[in-house]
Amino acid sequence: MDYAKIFSIVLPSVFLGGLIDSMAGGGGLISLPAYLAAGLPPHFALGNNKFSSSVGTLFATLMYRKSRMIDMKPALMSAFFALGGSFLGTRAVLLLNPDFLRYILVILVPIIAVYTLINKKFGEENRSNEVSLQKKLLLSSAAGFGIGFYDGFFGPGTGSFLILFNALALKYDLATANGNTKVVNLASNIAAVVTFIIGGKVIFLIGIPAAAAGILGNVLGAKLAITKGAKIIRPVFILVLLLLMIKILWDII
Repeated sequence: MDYAKIFSIVLPSVFLGGLIDSMAGGGGLISLPAYLAAGLPPHFALGNNKFSSSVGTLFATLMYRKSRMIDMKPALMSAFFALGGSFLGTRAVLLLNPDFLRYILVILVPIIAVYTLINKKFGEENRSNEVSLQKKLLLSSAAGFGIGFYDGFFGPGTGSFLILFNALALKYDLATANGNTKVVNLASNIAAVVTFIIGGKVIFLIGIPAAAAGILGNVLGAKLAITKGAKIIRPVFILVLLLLMIKILWDII
């Protein structure tokens, strides 16, 4: 195994993926293809990508928590139901063909991108105090289950959709929406990482250096999101939507 080649491809990609993921989700759209391009078999690429991204997400979550940019009760409620939804989604994909979702997303993703571009105030102000705690918990449970199901059934863009939900439905600013989303991501990632490790799909000689690169990317991205807010998160969010659109079209073609 040519580790020099693998690291030259994987480390910068995981750093960039962590940077983007900590601000707008979707980092896996960059990091996972890098593992595959480096020559890792698909299951090992998935295992190592999940390992490195999970460690990076942990550090981003801690930074958002330290900066008081996580509303913990709705975030934990969403995480709990997302785990259940993800399990059912994973089961459902064995029975149903998820291809129809690609065609739905081809329509949905551009609409979200245009809305984000047009609405200049999107995610700038935290107005979550206008939503009662009971409503937050109810909506977070429903969204967590639905997006968790989507994650298990199909996957791409899960973090970005969670950020969108937190900003639109619960009226958080984009930085807090990111913080809440990181709690959900961390919970689902831990479950997946344990499964991959038990299955022997994580190569620690690759995963640990990649995790270090992911930590650097996530910490820098979280710091930028916390200090700059919507000003920097919005363009990164649109970039992630563009990457997601390219991936969906590529899969369809």
